[in-house]
Amino acid sequence: MSNASADNPELLQFLDYLRFERRLSLRTVEAYRRDLVNYLDFCQEHSLDPWHKVRQQQIRQYAAARHRAGLSGKTLQRHLSSLRGFFNHQLREGRVDTNPAEGVRAPKVKRKLPTTLDVDQVAHLLEIPGDDPLDVRDRAIMELFYSSGLRLSELAALDVHALHNNDGLLDVLGKGSKMRRVPVGRMARKAVDAWLKVRGQLATNGETALFVSQRGGRLSPRSIEARIRQRALQQGMPRSVHPHMLRHSFASHMLESSTDLRAVQELLGHADISTTQIYTHLDFQHLAKVYDQAHPRARRKKQP
Repeated sequence: MSNASADNPELLQFLDYLRFERRLSLRTVEAYRRDLVNYLDFCQEHSLDPWHKVRQQQIRQYAAARHRAGLSGKTLQRHLSSLRGFFNHQLREGRVDTNPAEGVRAPKVKRKLPTTLDVDQVAHLLEIPGDDPLDVRDRAIMELFYSSGLRLSELAALDVHALHNNDGLLDVLGKGSKMRRVPVGRMARKAVDAWLKVRGQLATNGETALFVSQRGGRLSPRSIEARIRQRALQQGMPRSVHPHMLRHSFASHMLESSTDLRAVQELLGHADISTTQIYTHLDFQHLAKVYDQAHPRARRKKQP
């Protein structure tokens, strides 16, 4: 990475816009910076003007070069998204007439289906033994993940006041600082209520976090991940379990019983329904398996 690229004034101005006007996280701003510096270095290497009088062909050349260098389709999609964001900003500022990155697409990425647990596996996982505060806390965490389909970051950020006692709903701060309200199932509510009764044994005075560590402060996402992995091993689960697997299982099991994709999208906090649609593929796999096992013309003949 050249210093000239990193100190580019247009780039620095755009990063300030992302940080102070759009209020994006430092991690997201850094991702934009890396992507755009890669583009600047490419332009410098090929003696191209990076920002002015750029045409779509130049962006295509950049994308093709990165693809030949081994960049995955998913990463290339992000690079192009960063360029589209930059040129949209330049367009609003009146510095360019068109967005040259618009319409340039990365190679299609084959979506990997998320790994899920079946209903019986989830039930076994949630049968955590023990009554000390950590046992009660971990049961509540895992029940809430599965009951409401939360992301790891969302659960870690929950405060005590997020849970409504009167209607059993939970206020969740999701991606893009968007608030949504999700239901909490009977078993999860029972587990959370049990945790609230003993939470004071661990929480320090004034701590607002719903889930706290042994030291009394907010439980970090990494610690939550580690606890779930440890509990899954203790329960003899056949595979490594992580928080997102419980979220995936929630979505898959919801769609096995309901075809209301929009409702599941709302519960998961997906901005785009195409993200939710991946779970319909899991549902179709489940249906195909049932069909193969049950239909008389689909069953395989038993070996003599």
